[in-house]
Amino acid sequence: MLQLTTIRQDAERVISALAKRHVDARPAIDALLALNERRRQVQAETENLQAEANKLAKSIGLLLREGKAAEAEGMKAQSADIKERLNLLAASLQEVEAEERAHLIALPNTPHHSVTAGKSADDNEVVTTWGHPPVLEEGFVPHWELTDRYKLIDFERGVKITGAGFPVYTGQGARLQRALIQFFLDRNTAAGYLEVQPPHFINEASGFGTGQLPDKEGQMYHMTEDNLYAIPTAEVPVTNLLRDEIVPEADLPIKMTAYSPCFRREAGSYGKDVRGLNRLHQFDKVEIVCVEHPSKSYDRLEEMVAHVAGLLQDLGLHYRILRLCGGDMGFTSALTYDFEVWSAAQERWLEVSSVSNFETFQSNRLMLRYRSTEDQKPHLAHTLNGSALALPRIVAALLENNQGPEGIVIPEVLHSYTGFDHISA
Repeated sequence: MLQLTTIRQDAERVISALAKRHVDARPAIDALLALNERRRQVQAETENLQAEANKLAKSIGLLLREGKAAEAEGMKAQSADIKERLNLLAASLQEVEAEERAHLIALPNTPHHSVTAGKSADDNEVVTTWGHPPVLEEGFVPHWELTDRYKLIDFERGVKITGAGFPVYTGQGARLQRALIQFFLDRNTAAGYLEVQPPHFINEASGFGTGQLPDKEGQMYHMTEDNLYAIPTAEVPVTNLLRDEIVPEADLPIKMTAYSPCFRREAGSYGKDVRGLNRLHQFDKVEIVCVEHPSKSYDRLEEMVAHVAGLLQDLGLHYRILRLCGGDMGFTSALTYDFEVWSAAQERWLEVSSVSNFETFQSNRLMLRYRSTEDQKPHLAHTLNGSALALPRIVAALLENNQGPEGIVIPEVLHSYTGFDHISA
């Protein structure tokens, strides 16, 4: 959530920044500022009237102590009128505050100055590319045929049990999943991230805190009886660990990592690009989250990007890093880097990670602050997160890119985790 003080102090800069997202924010911000002015007027009127009521109460008390009950009774009628007016002002203030908040939470985050004003994924900037596309031997097939051939994933039984997008991993496929999760967690903890195991369901306050609600409720699985949501990513519960807290500045950065299943309805997804592991309703992911001092958050973002790049290099996957344009950025992000790996059999790029800096957008919703050692006051922290890594498309690329006539070669860094170095019939 944007800070209201920032909008009041420099509305034109905010409007200009949101234009990079192709959002015409002027009507919304004009309405917001008008509501803010109305709220301030009501608050001032309330304070003045409350001061008058307090003064009157003192006068009534003094008259009663002096035995002037008749005069006091006359003032009591005036006091009752003031109370009625105060009640009306309280109702008006509650209404205008709700409208003001509704306008404020509807505004997306302002992009970082480096973000370009593109319209879609086609306008994202390729920052760097690593490795080379693998050359496959004749007879190569996409991963959904490989998983069937080597009995790694049972998509059909997943459909029977639950529905499309809920695969069943079997045999070496299940072992590969577990190996990748442990490999990612080990590398993340070695880089200083504290491993946590969060709940897989969240309440509304948690969904609001990280920006999934009310923006993405249609993409989340909702249990209406308990009013809980299945998590779309471990980012949500992990970041919410520090909701409504003030942490000492000396504790920054706070770095955490977590494995979780992720649940996404992915409403409207269909076609060849969602076949096999390309898009699922339930999948595994390891996340990294960081709470950082505002002056250091962009250095931390680059560090997180380098860490994710190292994981992909260890796996030997040809990848590229994109800086997302304004038209393709998420609602909460100020700057996002996407990682895509090359799928040799599908001959296209597959997104496997997004690493983002949200600046104060999430922390303002979370009321996540740090206490400054300089002025001893609480200030909003910056929050960051990234996939390190999402498994489905990593698995797809590993299977496709390493296939050959003898089977599928497993990257050496995974051998101690899988217990095997290749997959064969």
